[in-house]
Amino acid sequence: MTVITDTAALSAVCAEFATEDFVTIDTEFMREKTYYPQLCLVQLGNDEKAVAIDTLADGLDLAPLIELLKNKNVLKVFHAARQDLEIFYHLCGELPAPIFDTQVAGMICGFGDSVSYDKLVQSLTGIHLDKSSRFADWSHRPLSEKQIGYALADVIHLRPVYRALVTSIEESGRMDWIADEVAKMADPAIYDPDPETVWQRLKVRSGKPKFLAVLQQIAAFREREARQRDVPRNRILRDDVLMDIAAHAPSTPEELARTRTFNAQVANGRLGQEIIKVVNKGLALPKEACPRLPAKDDKREAPGPIVELLKVLLKIRSDEEKVAARLIANAADIEAIALDDDADVPALKGWRRDLFGADAVNLKHGRIGLTAEAGKIKLMRL
Repeated sequence: MTVITDTAALSAVCAEFATEDFVTIDTEFMREKTYYPQLCLVQLGNDEKAVAIDTLADGLDLAPLIELLKNKNVLKVFHAARQDLEIFYHLCGELPAPIFDTQVAGMICGFGDSVSYDKLVQSLTGIHLDKSSRFADWSHRPLSEKQIGYALADVIHLRPVYRALVTSIEESGRMDWIADEVAKMADPAIYDPDPETVWQRLKVRSGKPKFLAVLQQIAAFREREARQRDVPRNRILRDDVLMDIAAHAPSTPEELARTRTFNAQVANGRLGQEIIKVVNKGLALPKEACPRLPAKDDKREAPGPIVELLKVLLKIRSDEEKVAARLIANAADIEAIALDDDADVPALKGWRRDLFGADAVNLKHGRIGLTAEAGKIKLMRL
């Protein structure tokens, strides 16, 4: 088992891998105590070898790895790439390209929603993986042989999985489907959100302008503070505390001390002073400058029976075409279609329309129906 701990060895293996058509890649990281994932190991694989790069090794320069990740001539194959891409975006300053995600490919090939790596490996190669090291402390050194074996398995078996999935997708003529899904991962905003917009990720129940103005400011403050101190967001302020501050808008230490989780000492300390500062900044915004919740284009409630019919249709089409239902349409898509034949949703565009959207509209208007035959639900043209 090869573990790389020096720059010369890393440079040599990356030069070798740069001649490949594709390289399988995985990472091991820790993020329980940090804002940014702490990269502990990077695994690379080709047909001849698999290596584990000890990113915590003293004096190791990762420049050869970064160059490989940026090499446009080498396809990088991941499984469930989102977290790996986040790590490499902050390491390289840009996203690796081109990439292929076997989890997305698995969803296109009928392996279900968010299919796991070990399930794909077992289904496509017959090999059962030992995942007992999944929750190991990857920052602790030395790594055990069991840990290294587990880590390398994530790129060794990814190669036959990738080839099998590509063959299946090519035979079904669906390569453009996966290209469409992978393209969605190439938005840097996914991995480096603007602090001023992170409030939109919270479950907000009030649309009052001043509430939203304070929430935007306090959420942005938490984001910047967590990044600067490299700690998880909730180590600064929990989500429920953000909502409490936005609801009460404390503008003095005394008012802050009366809210949950704060006492007089904290309210009068640095954190309390910063919170009061951003609260007052939010309160000072004129009403027209306050953020607003996204407007719902259609405030009507989707008719329940139509929604249920469309869900059945989605299940039928998903099963027939062996594509994960979630990849075709989500609950919001279905409700939008139930209300509007021309809703601006992915399910009514491109391959999704051909697979499901057009029939969904036809079902709404009685041009097709559902019937039972031999214990199965089938479409019936009317």
